[in-house]
Amino acid sequence: MKEPAFCPHCGLTLQMRDVSGTQRLACPESPDNYTFWDNPIPVVAAVIELDGKVILARNRGWPEKVFGLVTGFLERGETPEQGVLREVREELGLDGSVRDFLGLFPFFRMNQLIIAYDVAASGAVALGEEIVEVKAVPPDKVRPWDFGTGPAVREWLDRRGIGK
Repeated sequence: MKEPAFCPHCGLTLQMRDVSGTQRLACPESPDNYTFWDNPIPVVAAVIELDGKVILARNRGWPEKVFGLVTGFLERGETPEQGVLREVREELGLDGSVRDFLGLFPFFRMNQLIIAYDVAASGAVALGEEIVEVKAVPPDKVRPWDFGTGPAVREWLDRRGIGK
């Protein structure tokens, strides 16, 4: 997320200042003491299993050989479980059910908190707007990566006794 340059309340230029012991962008004069907190964004992620295989997706704009989990921003008024099933439906056209909560995984580079689930899916894949390609991988051939949703994949593999 791009840092704001101006106070949304009064329009003054935000300045770095000490807020509870941490340097933060804040309005120097705003009556409500506006502070840009830059809190992490909640993102849901699904390790999707369909017909015994893990479905990995390639987002539009990603390099040709880069695949990952289906992810999406949690929307107002929905639980993380509802959000992850919505993303599975929107991005792949699949019906899903949450089997297990895999954990919370910080993705500091993107300022996100990934809320990951093990999702069983059914139906036929129908790509949504954001996904250009999927591949179905046997669980024992899935290899986790070291950033983003990779730690959730590692957790899923470990729980299955497949982890290395």
